[in-house]
Amino acid sequence: QVQLVESGGGLVQAGDSLRLSCAASGRTFSRYGMGWFRQAPGKEREFVATISWMGGSTYYADSVKDRFTISRDNAKNTVYLQMNSLKPEDTAVYYCAARINPYTSSVPSEYTYWGQGTQVTVSS
Repeated sequence: QVQLVESGGGLVQAGDSLRLSCAASGRTFSRYGMGWFRQAPGKEREFVATISWMGGSTYYADSVKDRFTISRDNAKNTVYLQMNSLKPEDTAVYYCAARINPYTSSVPSEYTYWGQGTQVTVSS
């Protein structure tokens, strides 16, 4: 069993930056592929970014490419999402997820464990 706890969300202005963190419990964190997803009001949950078990492979949604960076520190059981040049359309609840597979994936159903989410609000 893995528990994921996100933090770092908040209210910012367009153009600002935020760094989200996701702390994971369990000794097998380094074996999991990790992902960030988001869900805006009235919309479906959408893929944001994913990273492989050792961090050697990453993949981003087109909407965040070149603005967001996913990384991980396996010694700290933590995955990060650095978000730069934030836009109002980035406003959403951001979720961290872990999959029992070391590789990347953009498909929500391929993730087994989910955090409770952290709210990011970007004002114009």
